[in-house]
Amino acid sequence: MASLQVGAGRGVGCCFGPLDGRRQERRAMAALRPPRAGAGAKVAEEDKVRLGESSVAVSKLGIGAWSWGDTTYWNDSEWDDRRLKEAKAAFDASIDNGMTFFDTAEVYGTALMGAVNSESLLGDFIRERQQKGAVDVTVATKFAALPWRFGRGSVLSALKKSLERLGLPSVELYQLHWPGLWGNEGYLDGLADAYEQGLVKAVGVSNYNEKRLRDAHGRLKKRGVPLAVNQVNYSLIYRTPEENGVKAACDELGVTLIAYSPIAQGVLSGKYTPENPPTGPRGNTYTPEFLTKLQPLMNRIKEIGVSYGKNPTQVSLNWLTCQGNVVPIPGAKNAGQAMEFAGALGWSLTFDEVEELRTLAREIKGIKMPIEES
Repeated sequence: MASLQVGAGRGVGCCFGPLDGRRQERRAMAALRPPRAGAGAKVAEEDKVRLGESSVAVSKLGIGAWSWGDTTYWNDSEWDDRRLKEAKAAFDASIDNGMTFFDTAEVYGTALMGAVNSESLLGDFIRERQQKGAVDVTVATKFAALPWRFGRGSVLSALKKSLERLGLPSVELYQLHWPGLWGNEGYLDGLADAYEQGLVKAVGVSNYNEKRLRDAHGRLKKRGVPLAVNQVNYSLIYRTPEENGVKAACDELGVTLIAYSPIAQGVLSGKYTPENPPTGPRGNTYTPEFLTKLQPLMNRIKEIGVSYGKNPTQVSLNWLTCQGNVVPIPGAKNAGQAMEFAGALGWSLTFDEVEELRTLAREIKGIKMPIEES
């Protein structure tokens, strides 16, 4: 099975070396279509990567389901039949294009303001798809470390409720969504209990800084349970995992880094400008001033994309996969977005292009995420 994280090669990008060059050859490689799973086929093992030292292998690009059913951050505070159909189409298009790894959480689409739980939607989509034949789907969900939840039993209880919503007997990956204010040792023990009981095939954490990551890895190791992943915010314009030691620690410990918001919530798609900033909560972060500073980087991303026949979204996702030991999980709200994401697979930026984009991105003031400092 091919993997981005093999032995001492962890952290080494998948990109070609700096001397790789001819445009025609690069265009030919970019034209390679991503793996297609079809209605009942499985994604080939060589098109998957293993999560850490676990037994779970996933597609090289996953899909985040945060927006499915949500009315607090996405979907203009409204969930309706049109959005439901679009989300189902996004799920099907993802499967058809070889992206069979889906990440959800118990708090996505909580029952507020007409929201629908993302886990329930994903479970429905899987069952509807299974009516067409066998389907290769890998599911990850997450435990919310709410202040009133105590001890290992709270993890098992929450997991069983997630499994009920998903309609599944087990999931491939279960993660602690964020560090709790207290009781994190008990939560880790709960993850190990779930693993030993066969309710999950792998366990992970999310939004953990380097110290918390190392502590979690050590505690689980004592139980003989590998820490498979740390899911954090990581993109070309949010490279905090590179700067705070998290990426290096993941590479060292054999923990896969799952990158959420890999296109910065749509900002790296190029569709937003200083004159047309994103609406809703995203507008508070990606302001016209920020988008003005972003333009030199976006211009270069577009130029590089033209040489491959790729758009900014695909270039930005490919940049992440070139870091090695990283599985990006962009959120797909419709089939068009899912198919667009698939275009990030089957080709690779050169080493020089990766470093050039990193250098340009350093000129942009970073975005703070206090949860990773806790």
